[in-house]
Amino acid sequence: MAMSDDAPTETTAPAQPGRGRVRLRRAALMAVPAVAVGAVLITLTAQGALAAQFSISGMPFTVTADSLDGQGFEQFGALDHMIENSPNQGDTGGQVLVAVSAIKSASLTKLCQSVDLGGINLRITAGDAGTPVTATDLTTDSDALSGDAAFDNIEIGGDASTFNKAGVQGPPGVFGQQADTVAIHNLRQHNYATTAGAFRLPNLHLSFSQNGC
Repeated sequence: MAMSDDAPTETTAPAQPGRGRVRLRRAALMAVPAVAVGAVLITLTAQGALAAQFSISGMPFTVTADSLDGQGFEQFGALDHMIENSPNQGDTGGQVLVAVSAIKSASLTKLCQSVDLGGINLRITAGDAGTPVTATDLTTDSDALSGDAAFDNIEIGGDASTFNKAGVQGPPGVFGQQADTVAIHNLRQHNYATTAGAFRLPNLHLSFSQNGC
C-alpha cells in the first residue's frame, strides 16, 4: 500500500441536486467483472471473522501502507456476494472473485484507505505519526495486491481447509498458502471487504478529497 508524500487537496463534496445518484451509477458501471468459478468457493467456514460472511456493496476501495508486518498468515480464493439486484453488480452477476488474506495480528505504518464515489474520494489515513495501526484477526478480500513481500516458513499449495496459522479455514480442496509471518513493504490492495476482531487507528483523519490513495 504505497502512498505519496504529497498532501492531498481536500474539498467538500459539492451539494448539487441528484449529483450523488449520478456518481453512484457511474461507480456501478466501473465494477470489475468476476470470473466464474466452481461452487466449492461459494461457502467459507471460518474460525474468526471472515469478510465473505456479509454482503459486499460492490464498490471497491484502495488500501495502501508503507509497511505491513503480520504474525500468522493465510491466503486462498473465494467468492464475495452482493445483495440481490445490487445497483453495483454490473455484469458480475453480483459475485466477485477475490483472494482472502487472513492475518492473526498485524501492524501497518502510514495506512491510507480511499473509495471513489464517482469524482470525489472518501479518504481515511492513520498510523502516520509514529504509532502504527494495529489489527487482530484481520481479513481482506482483494482482487489485486502488490508490494515487496517476505514470508517465514511458508507453505504453498496446501488445502485451505487444513490451515491453522491465522485461525481461519477455507473450503476443502481449495488451493492456498500459509506462513508463520508476513512482511510487505509498499503494500497496495484493491479490496471489496475487510474485517477485524480489533482495529486501532492512531492519528485517524477522514476527509473528502480529489485524490485517492
